[in-house]
Amino acid sequence: MCPYNRIVKPIPAIILFLSTILAMEAVAYAAHRWVMHGPGWFLHASHHRPRSGSFELNDVYAVIFAIPSILLLWGGVQLDWGDWAIWVGAGIAAYGAIYFGFHDVIVHQRIAHRYVARSAYMKRIVQAHRLHHATTGKHGAVSFGFIWAPDAAKLKRQLAGNDDARLRAPRG
Repeated sequence: MCPYNRIVKPIPAIILFLSTILAMEAVAYAAHRWVMHGPGWFLHASHHRPRSGSFELNDVYAVIFAIPSILLLWGGVQLDWGDWAIWVGAGIAAYGAIYFGFHDVIVHQRIAHRYVARSAYMKRIVQAHRLHHATTGKHGAVSFGFIWAPDAAKLKRQLAGNDDARLRAPRG
């Protein structure tokens, strides 16, 4: 069946799309905590050091995480896997775009901008990620999510009580 002749039911498609974005936060948390700060540290370590140039070895993860999205979109559109594949693939891609916007643009300012976090939510996300980078090694870090983060006071208590955390020297 030609993919352009399908009748898409919008409510289930939107629910699947949004559910995939939410599920990707759990996948990203697990990958960040137990892969990037575990056996994948050899790639991720570059992200915890000052960057020289536009790219870092950690950017390989963006390519790795894009593969399932590309395969699902291709399979859903070209191989007739079904609409579910299109919407899950699109949800993974949307999460990647959200991640890029929050993490790479807003927090790490890899693209110059004048945005200043003013909402309580955005301040929380930015502060949580900065606390994640307060450690210098793969052990002892806190806050591994990207679109949800615990309260900064809780994260500071975790850092203070964590014997594995090698804290970065304060700037200034």
